[in-house]
Amino acid sequence: MSTSINITHKTPWFLLPWTGLCQRATTVVLGLLWAGLMHAQDLHFSQYMNVPLLTNPANAGFNPDYDYRLGVNYRSQWVNLPVPYKTVSAWADWQILRNKLQNGWLGVGGVLLRDVAGAGNLTSTKVYANIAYHQELGEGSLLSAGFNVGMATKSIDVTKFNWESQWNGKFFDANAPIGEPIAFRQISYPDVQLGLNYAYFGRGNFYFNTGASIMHVNRPRESFFSADVSDNKVPMRYTAFANASFKLNDQWILNPSAYYSNQSRASEAVGGLTAQYNLSGDGNVQLLGGVYYRWGDAAVALVGLEWNNLRLSFTYDATTSNLRNFNGATGATEFALLKFGEYTGSGPRNTRCPSFK
Repeated sequence: MSTSINITHKTPWFLLPWTGLCQRATTVVLGLLWAGLMHAQDLHFSQYMNVPLLTNPANAGFNPDYDYRLGVNYRSQWVNLPVPYKTVSAWADWQILRNKLQNGWLGVGGVLLRDVAGAGNLTSTKVYANIAYHQELGEGSLLSAGFNVGMATKSIDVTKFNWESQWNGKFFDANAPIGEPIAFRQISYPDVQLGLNYAYFGRGNFYFNTGASIMHVNRPRESFFSADVSDNKVPMRYTAFANASFKLNDQWILNPSAYYSNQSRASEAVGGLTAQYNLSGDGNVQLLGGVYYRWGDAAVALVGLEWNNLRLSFTYDATTSNLRNFNGATGATEFALLKFGEYTGSGPRNTRCPSFK
């Protein structure tokens, strides 16, 4: 599969056989590249800290200073390549039974994720439901465990590609059979993820959190071919992260973090720092700025603004790998919008994480 390269009758007749051969080679090479990129790309956001339920299902309801969170995310990646990605996510989580359980509470939530890639509009839609339990360990620690269960649907439009069997020696005949044993244009399967979290709270000026999760625990089958042709199963994806917050004074809070993910032969390692600056004095208006690096891939710059528990952040990925020779180092742009809140009548809450409020 590849983006088509149209050959017109203006090509000299004596070059047509060679042109067809080059076209077929290009089809194979780009197809292999496309397949490799799709294998390496599962769920991917530079702002991993702003998609908490995708990073780890134990994050559902894991927000000690608020009762609920709402978020939307958008990412556009590799727009100059034949295989661009556009990813949209919407999610929400909230706490329940906080006053019913002894030194703990439940967190529930949900995620909707949609990803479109490539000339064939390979579309992935995933819907997950999350649940997690959070148990306080004394006054300064919190242990959490959670899981999500969802359904994934993928579809592809094979008519968007040129196939080798459609080359008639002069041009590609879109009406000719594709010659490939594709049995399904759309597939669906259940998906399961497990996760653990640990947090330490240092009296309002220091906070540390680390966690790990496993995605695709059930190893679902994912293939557009029939089982006798391909019985491909989604490999499990292992993810770990760590983040901290340091309140330096009434104007600055520093948030270093790191993230690592491994799936089959593909891995991703990201680390960096975001700084919060108190613009209003009461913490209601904050300026965000940060820098991150994805090892062997891209440098990421972040800017954002928080106003009355509403946070908007933007990141830009500048490609640092050899891929910059093909995408003009344009990388990716990404937006995140988050809303934090408390239930009406829930009463005052003591802030445990570093905060200006």
